[in-house]
Amino acid sequence: MMEALSFEFFRNALLAGLLASVICGVIGSLVVVNRIVFLAGGVAHASYGGVGLAFYLGLPVLPVTAGFSTLAALCMAWVTLTSRERADTVIGVLWAAGMALGIILLDLTPGYNADLMSYLFGSILAVPVEDLWLMAALAAVVLVLVALFARGLLVMSFDTDFARSRGVPVRFLHFLLMGLTALCVVMVIRVVGLILVLALLTIPPFMAERRCRSLAGMMLLSAALSALFCVGGLWLSYSLDLTSGASIIAVACVGFGLSLCLPQRRSQEKAAGRA
Repeated sequence: MMEALSFEFFRNALLAGLLASVICGVIGSLVVVNRIVFLAGGVAHASYGGVGLAFYLGLPVLPVTAGFSTLAALCMAWVTLTSRERADTVIGVLWAAGMALGIILLDLTPGYNADLMSYLFGSILAVPVEDLWLMAALAAVVLVLVALFARGLLVMSFDTDFARSRGVPVRFLHFLLMGLTALCVVMVIRVVGLILVLALLTIPPFMAERRCRSLAGMMLLSAALSALFCVGGLWLSYSLDLTSGASIIAVACVGFGLSLCLPQRRSQEKAAGRA
């Protein structure tokens, strides 16, 4: 591992993984607690339209994808609030439409020679310094917004009706959460790709939820687990010459399986109470 750190591309990959881990820990916890994993999946796959649009227009990929993903996320948030009984169908359509749009725009791009697989399965080892700065800026925006609206997000996450009765702007916070999820997805695209983004968004938060008493603790533990999986996956990828994104998710899945073998916090508390 120390030998790998002598290479700039590996140091950039490690920083990208750590930045994405922080955001996945925060936003992934909110996604899991609010039970909007399907929504997050829709945003992730619809964002491929942003990738295609960026290449077609000859613009930087991450900023264009961030804007496109945020727009798609806000559309999905609006659908879930106004047509809840048909939300899953509409989200599925937006999911497919975004992917199709991205593929068509890439086909129409003159002289297109980018590696399609790098956006589907991640290209963390090819992250340039410019993207690291953009990822850091996105991470700062997400963390600041979550900190500003932490109390409202906490109440909404566990009891929407109670939040409304207390005057919490649930509708606004729902749109905000979906927008933040879109920004998180854009960051994770570089780490594990669109196909595997849901794994990094959900596996660490689920594992953390079984161990923590508070949402803040869940976020911290989830971020730590995400960082552990990213570092472990990068080491595995470097050692065995494997695809980095898939290696990170493989390590996460192994960790998930091991966590299921351990008693969760509630079971431990019950056992302690009987003792």
